[in-house]
Amino acid sequence: MRYVEAGRMGNAFNTFVGWLTGKGVSLWGANLVAVRGRKSGEWRTNPVNPLALDGERYLVAPRGHTQWVRNLRAAGGHGELRLGRKATPFAAVELADEEKPPVLRAYLKRWKFEVGVFFDGLDHTSSDEELLRVAQGYPVFRIS
Repeated sequence: MRYVEAGRMGNAFNTFVGWLTGKGVSLWGANLVAVRGRKSGEWRTNPVNPLALDGERYLVAPRGHTQWVRNLRAAGGHGELRLGRKATPFAAVELADEEKPPVLRAYLKRWKFEVGVFFDGLDHTSSDEELLRVAQGYPVFRIS
């Protein structure tokens, strides 16, 4: 399973964005995803960029099968999106690889400047075949 660790700069960026988002300041639509830890049961948060597409909302994990992804799966798809003091519960359904190309394309069009480094040269102009080839490494959840 593909998993790219954040590294020092990534951790610093996530900490800063997480702090701002926790205070109610959303950079380009960022929220905190909050999910109960699969071992501790305690709430864990991580900054995410929810994507609105064709009347649906999605969460994409550009670094792959991260801890928040594993926790969300273990929690049966239940979590919260947080911005400041506002917490919105959600239920998530993970998409099959075949469903991911249009979501990945829209996600890259919106946030390539921030997450493009994790997509190995792919962008919103990549073909469905190219996006499908890498889809298994990028978990995508439809949330409601």
